[in-house]
Amino acid sequence: MAGILFLIPRVVGGILFIFVYICCMRLFSPLLAIFLASSVTVNAQSPSPDNVWTLQHCVQYALEHNIAVRQDSLNARLARYTLTQSRLSQLPTLNASGSYGRSFGRSINPTTNQFVESTYDFLGPSASANLLVFGWMQVRNTIDRNRYSLQAALADLDQRRNDISLNVANAYLAALLAKEQVAISKNQVSLSDAQLAQTRAFADAGRLPELNVAQLESQLATDSANLINAIASYNSSLLDLKTLLNLDFAAPMAIQAPVVGTGNDVAAVLTPAEDVFQVARGRFGAVLGSKMRVKAAQRSVNVARANLYPQLSLGYQIGTNYASNFQKVDGYTDTIVQTPNFVNIGGAPFFVNQPVQIPNIINTPFGDQLTNNKRQTVMLSVNVPIFNGWQSQFGVKQARINLAQAELAEYNAELTLRQNVYKAHNEAMNALQRYNAAKRADEAAHRALDFAKKRYDLGLTSTVDLLVTQNSAFAAAANLVSARYQLIFRLRVIDYYLGKELKL
Repeated sequence: MAGILFLIPRVVGGILFIFVYICCMRLFSPLLAIFLASSVTVNAQSPSPDNVWTLQHCVQYALEHNIAVRQDSLNARLARYTLTQSRLSQLPTLNASGSYGRSFGRSINPTTNQFVESTYDFLGPSASANLLVFGWMQVRNTIDRNRYSLQAALADLDQRRNDISLNVANAYLAALLAKEQVAISKNQVSLSDAQLAQTRAFADAGRLPELNVAQLESQLATDSANLINAIASYNSSLLDLKTLLNLDFAAPMAIQAPVVGTGNDVAAVLTPAEDVFQVARGRFGAVLGSKMRVKAAQRSVNVARANLYPQLSLGYQIGTNYASNFQKVDGYTDTIVQTPNFVNIGGAPFFVNQPVQIPNIINTPFGDQLTNNKRQTVMLSVNVPIFNGWQSQFGVKQARINLAQAELAEYNAELTLRQNVYKAHNEAMNALQRYNAAKRADEAAHRALDFAKKRYDLGLTSTVDLLVTQNSAFAAAANLVSARYQLIFRLRVIDYYLGKELKL
């Protein structure tokens, strides 16, 4: 009885904990859902009345609406639920059961364990609790494994968010480059149109032949086609950006062209690649996630080993029975019964009056039966694994293989990160050199164009030479813009590995 009294508070405490936990989840889950829904609604609003999107708003919108980010968020939430469930598994298990039925014919009465040949109703409620006392730290290792799995899922989510941010920045810079190309093409069309008007005036005055007019008309048509192609490329880049944002293709969108410079950011290229790698190694989600998976795999090996050894459990059961035909004696009734005497007097039987007590039989009440038939059991059980088709042994071997795979994945993650960092650093150095070369080429091409215009106005050069010089200047300007945005993106990649905010 003392053991039962010791166990009852633990069982009751476990029931109260589970009840409070369920109530809290039911109370706060709708409030949390309303809060998250309102936050998404506010953030999903248009960035401005004229639908101009900045890079920061594009990144924020993508982090909230990108499908891959949302999938990783669900994976992290599932891992969190798994960890919570494994922690709750430390509590005793509590189960309640009951049965009700009607018996016909010959059967065993559940309350008297006697054969009866009547129809009766029966009821048998019961409850049981079980607690794992010792299981070779199986529960604790399971909790540790799920905790490391949650940390790995959060690292994957962080990595996905960083990757999406970088991809959005790349798409945004590509759209800005396309927009700059549109502006350059428009200037080229305006320049060719002005030269065509001037050449026509010279041709009408007889200073230049009509051939020059035809050549400039051809150049204007070529420049107009280039402008159309630039506009098409800009629209295509906007579609690519909308795809990353998971934004409706029909939604109006315009990007803001900030003042993009390369002066102070060039210092990032001078940072040694090994230093960049060491910084990225300590914060990169792919590396941190692989490390957490190695720790989770180590705990999985311990969980599998625990299945090879005996387990000790403590159990408690309580139950009762009820039968509608269970009767009891409720007092006695005194009466006189005449019994015949076997001595005949005068040939007639002689009767003797004998006092007798007749028992009063009644059906036992429902509450009395539940109280009288109550039974309780406390048990200490040991489960010794002897033979189960080598499932436990192969479980340990499989867990060790999973550990080896996780260790290889960790090594591969660091190796891939090192390769990507050194490659990005080399590409940034090359982009800086290309930008400096394109800048010098653009300056020289525009000086040559200024001289060619002056000579053309004085009639000292032909239209073909002017168009060649003009096209060279146009190509140099386009190459400079392309090299500048390429350098900016390569610098953003270095910032991405250094953990800096991606901004223009």
